[in-house]
Order: sequence, then structure tokens, then C-alpha cells
Amino acid sequence: MSFPPSFYRWRPHPWHGLSVGPNPPKIVQAYIELTPFDLVKYEVDKETGYLRVDRPQRTSSQPPTLYGFIPRTYCGDNVSKLSKTGDKSDGDPLDICVISERPINRSEVILTSRVIGGLQMLDRGEVDDKIIAVLVNDNFWGNITSINDLPSNMVDRMQHYFSTYKNLPSAPIQTSIEKVYGEKHAHKVVNASILDYEQAFGTG
Repeated sequence: MSFPPSFYRWRPHPWHGLSVGPNPPKIVQAYIELTPFDLVKYEVDKETGYLRVDRPQRTSSQPPTLYGFIPRTYCGDNVSKLSKTGDKSDGDPLDICVISERPINRSEVILTSRVIGGLQMLDRGEVDDKIIAVLVNDNFWGNITSINDLPSNMVDRMQHYFSTYKNLPSAPIQTSIEKVYGEKHAHKVVNASILDYEQAFGTG
């Protein structure tokens, strides 16, 4: 995607102003909101595009990977249709977890990532999938094309984090992982979220 020179006078909105990636649904961009070192939940403010402090992490869990979203995606009806258990999606950009060998300890960065699978998650009954990807030019993980090539304990760690990170002893369980899926279904989810975005916001 190319932009006129006047575009660069202002910072583009990370959700609407960045491209989805060079070769979706296989190779996508990821805008990172959280790193494994963050004890505060940051989230892009949908109006301004700046990072907003959402809340301190409620438990001792820390994100197991870099975490953010794929620009110009939206979780709506097309994404929810791919889930057999959720009635509707959460209405946010599609979440993505990116694996990198080297520690990346700052957020608000853009990564080029290869989609290798995902977690089908429900959050209070809403579909809230987490795409799993690897940093494309990573010297250790960069050539991986399938979630089956990851160590099983790494996938277990991601499942455990997302199924427990909102849980408190005095509150009902909010999240559940319905299944882990491979790259083919993950590509369907990415494509569905791109279509949902175009239907909600247009293609311009």
C-alpha cells in the first residue's frame, strides 16, 4: 500500500492506517501492545491510536509472547461463524501472539510475522481468537510454518495464560480455550477478519 506525501505529516492510526501485511493471510503485520515484560495491560485507544493504560495485570501471569493485533482486521460475523461455540465476536481487531527468540522489551512496534496457528477462545461467551505467529526474519523461529513445529510446552503456556489471565478467586471464570488450530484454519480466521473489516469500515 502506498500513501501520498501529505500522509506522512501525521502518524497513521495503527488499526486503520497501517496495512494488514505483505501477503495475508500467511504473512501479516502485527502491531505490538504488550511484551512478556509488561505487568500493566496496555491497549490501543480506538479513537486516537495511542496506547492507553487499560489496567494493571490482575494476577501474577505475564504474557508468554509479544501480543497485539493485525491492522485492518475486525472480529465480526464472519469470524464468529468459524466458531461452533460462540454467538458473536468481540468487535475488536484480530489479536495476534508473535514468537521471537530475542527479547523484545518495548511495545508500539510493528513486526512482520508468519501465521502458523491459533487459539479459539471465548471471553464471556464472545469469540476472541488469538492468532499465533512467528517473527518472519527470526534466526531461530523464522522458518516455522506450522504450530505443530513448536514445542508443546510453549503452546501449553499460551493456552494456560489465556484461559486463566482474567481469573480471580472470588469471580467466575471468564475465558476458555475451545481448541488449538493449525495454519489452515488460522488463514481462514485472518481472511474472515479482513472481510469483517471491509464490511464495517470499507476498503479505502
